[in-house]
Amino acid sequence: MAPKAFSTTALLLWALQATQPVQAKLEAEETDTHLVLSNDRFHTEVDKSRGSVSSLVLDGQDLLGPRSGSTGQGPYLDCYCIPSGFWTPGRSAPEFELYSGTDSTGTDYGGIRMADTYLPTGQVLEQYWFLRDGETGLHTFSRVAYHNESTPFLRNLQELRVLFRPNTDMWTHLLSKKGNYAPLPNFDNQDEWPVVQDATWYLGDTPDDPYVEEFADYFTKYTFSDPFRDLDAYGLFADGSNTEDGSTFGAWMVMNTKDTYFGGPTHSDLTVDGIVYNYISSNHHGDQTPNITNGFDRTFGPSYYYFNKYPEGSDILELHADAAQFADPEWNAEFYDSIAEHVANYVPSSDRATWKLHVDLPKNAERALAVLSQNGVDFQDNVLDTKAYQYWGEVDAEGYATIPMVKAGTYRLTIYADNIFGYYVKDNVVVEPSGKNKHDKRHMTHARWREETEGKEIWRIGTPDRSCGEYLHGNAPDKEHPLEPEQYRIYWANWDYPTDFPDGVHFKVGESDEAKDWNYIHWSVFGGKANYKRPETYVGTGDVNNWTISFDLEQEQIHRKRQATFTVQLAGAKTAAGNTDIFNASEPQANLHYTVNVNGQDLEPWIIPWNQSSSCGVRSGAICYNVGHKFEFHPKLLKEGENELVLSLPYNATNYEPAKLAESVYVQYDALRFEIV
Repeated sequence: MAPKAFSTTALLLWALQATQPVQAKLEAEETDTHLVLSNDRFHTEVDKSRGSVSSLVLDGQDLLGPRSGSTGQGPYLDCYCIPSGFWTPGRSAPEFELYSGTDSTGTDYGGIRMADTYLPTGQVLEQYWFLRDGETGLHTFSRVAYHNESTPFLRNLQELRVLFRPNTDMWTHLLSKKGNYAPLPNFDNQDEWPVVQDATWYLGDTPDDPYVEEFADYFTKYTFSDPFRDLDAYGLFADGSNTEDGSTFGAWMVMNTKDTYFGGPTHSDLTVDGIVYNYISSNHHGDQTPNITNGFDRTFGPSYYYFNKYPEGSDILELHADAAQFADPEWNAEFYDSIAEHVANYVPSSDRATWKLHVDLPKNAERALAVLSQNGVDFQDNVLDTKAYQYWGEVDAEGYATIPMVKAGTYRLTIYADNIFGYYVKDNVVVEPSGKNKHDKRHMTHARWREETEGKEIWRIGTPDRSCGEYLHGNAPDKEHPLEPEQYRIYWANWDYPTDFPDGVHFKVGESDEAKDWNYIHWSVFGGKANYKRPETYVGTGDVNNWTISFDLEQEQIHRKRQATFTVQLAGAKTAAGNTDIFNASEPQANLHYTVNVNGQDLEPWIIPWNQSSSCGVRSGAICYNVGHKFEFHPKLLKEGENELVLSLPYNATNYEPAKLAESVYVQYDALRFEIV
């Protein structure tokens, strides 16, 4: 077991507690080198020389281990946000404040604020940590501020993240959500693992590794990414094999609020890979990131890093359920109101309200979701206004939804649901502040939503649910491993397209099975760079980039008709822009040409733009930046009997990838529909 890393302050505190009756008393103290927060169960310290948490102790158990390089610390703030790239604040000229007080519920609390300035630009990053009496976790906020008139544009906020980064062998498992968890790989064997892709390793040569035995032959941080809609709490679990007394422990990032993030419910990002992340801003799966311009000043949070202890033999899902109960924006609202005076930009309950919806849903709608986001733009693009917040709530079978703690403002309402093509969109939804009583304002918005239609539906492929999971190698479980992870989560090259489709994709409507006969990724070219199993590029003779749909029509379905519409909804698309949202004129497919051919006649191509590109499938994603298009044409191109649509990506289309990543462009289908009127 790794040696303990208690500071002198921590050792003195625990020695003192061992000789005195246990009292539920919160302490907030400052020494020459550390700021300390503790209660009767939990102790934490922030190292003044580094601006990060250097000690976390729960019931006498060290949760961090010794600091070594960047490990053995956290939660701490880190960003890719200065002109040269990454910066970790707290080591330049940090300022600290120590807070203590009693909140409106009568509970004592302590807090620490760290602020550091990147001197070449004047950019300020702040991190807050708060501890309440009786709790065993840290409430965190992170702030980015940039006020510089001489350089009004700095760069994009490419990555902003808070990391819990332990250096101890007590942690044995990781979990992103209830259905996706695994043993941690034995990183002592990492030198034996071939790097097959950026941050992706092949572990098959260490078959006794518990991760390989139970979960997969490949390990990548992207396997444990999930859309924000599906996340409540995620983190690390200790099964007791390496703890002091055999007790089990958990270290969880609880998403009790999501309103200050970007990208909406379909945004996905890293959660845990041995580090427990709070990824506040990034473009890992293709969503846009905000620009840092003069006047940018945003505080993200609160989030809750929660640590729990259970008896020996307790299950990972027990500890996760305990953490997930706090994933509620109304939880601890009174406490957050009480500390608002200390936290820049925090919006108290008096400036929020409960918003309600009743919508007349389309027939067959399932898992409907109502989204409030930046007014006037797609909720996926809500980075354009850095003052705007975002919210979403589940719509029940009767069409009702309730979203509490909505910041006063003007929003776009978007409603979408499984099985339904298109969205319901309404701008200028006004939410007024509640005042002193947070329940004074209960806004009710009414909506009547009908599924979009372009005529009589002839057929559809897939389920419109913003995901490619229903297709081959999508959500289907990997039966070769006991934990049966969804196949899309595993390294993409494990699924060899030329083997699965030696003659390409030929899908016959009414006969073919989308779970077997339609791949979860439509490649332009397969193999080559970052493909461990097929290092030689397979371009094919049209069987990779061209997919064929055949279907039968009767004369009455096309006679005297005026328009046919083929709708393509994508769960994600990678153009030659990758996930950068940067246009590069040297890349011919930065704007990706996607073509549909009807019985030998090409339709006008759909140009998928560079700023809607995702690095999705190769980063273990099934839901990324959603895009869609309607191909309209005259039914005279159709005929009685068998017809063919050929869906084409440019032949052998790739882009330059500086990292070890697949170079092919590709798309991932959500659903397709053919209609005639």
